[in-house]
Amino acid sequence: MVIIHTICLRVIRNAWHFHYALVLVIKVVCGGIGIALLTP
Repeated sequence: MVIIHTICLRVIRNAWHFHYALVLVIKVVCGGIGIALLTP
């Protein structure tokens, strides 16, 4: 039971890190596109 709990926590933690990385990538890409569109 403890092992399953630990695995679940690890998966959740990895998912959170992945989520933050994904948001960061999206922000960078959108920011890059925004700058490209704003510069004539």
